[in-house]
Amino acid sequence: MGNHTWKLLPTHIPMTSRNSSLKKAVVLAAGRGTRMGSLTGDLPKPMIPVAGQPILERIVGALREAGIRQFLLVTGYRAEVIESHFGDGARWGVEISYFRQTVQDGTGRAVHLAREFAGNDSFLLACGDILVASSTYQRLAGQWASADWDAILTVKIGEDLKHGGLLVFDRDFFLQELAEKPNDAEIHALKRRFGDIKPWYNAAVYVFKPGIFDYTARLRTSPRGEYELTEALRQMAHDGLRLKGQVIEDLWIDVRDPAALEHANRLLGANHTPTGSLAANRNSCCDKQL
Repeated sequence: MGNHTWKLLPTHIPMTSRNSSLKKAVVLAAGRGTRMGSLTGDLPKPMIPVAGQPILERIVGALREAGIRQFLLVTGYRAEVIESHFGDGARWGVEISYFRQTVQDGTGRAVHLAREFAGNDSFLLACGDILVASSTYQRLAGQWASADWDAILTVKIGEDLKHGGLLVFDRDFFLQELAEKPNDAEIHALKRRFGDIKPWYNAAVYVFKPGIFDYTARLRTSPRGEYELTEALRQMAHDGLRLKGQVIEDLWIDVRDPAALEHANRLLGANHTPTGSLAANRNSCCDKQL
């Protein structure tokens, strides 16, 4: 299911020289989430409820509160569940389009599917299983409008690097290098190359100019057999593009497995972190909000 009114774009999309306000978001929601076991037998992982509200619904609500009005949801496993739930977005006060990723072959390929949706506009990229506070999205949108960077990469400190990427920044907090799920030998190699580095963990919320698609178009499969978005980021950094780091200090939950889901339910069930609600344009809505 896709938006067939999109126009084809030229092969090369140049980096724009000036950032504009963020109005578009791409949310990757194609995966099944096999670590969730029977919980994803009938539901795609992003539709698993957290404190009574689907993860993806919380993400859309928080992004809407940050000023995002146009969404592309990249769906795959049980795509019809997501598409029937959100429809065209009208009752949610936003515009929602879809692109089905028929083969889940990596985040780099999933991002590239958003090329026609983005057009010449910058966009925020979120993952359909990562919950952050609306204040984080608002902060990113504000920074993007006031700066001239090629991307923003969010990071956390204190996370297990075996679950994600290690990012290395220069003194101005621009990306120099990264390693996806590094082992001890790879971490030591980075330390030999860059000296004492902080273990910045890729928090997987981004803002991009459309020039990102020049890099996703050139991706080759990784040793894991996937097209990795992180490899595109490495190439951008090596080419001298300005990829700015931003530390997430508010709520951040990667709902990767049942233990993380239990943690999210415990935290949000207590309603410690209320943010964006989708109640304004719905007949009913859960009281618990991200």
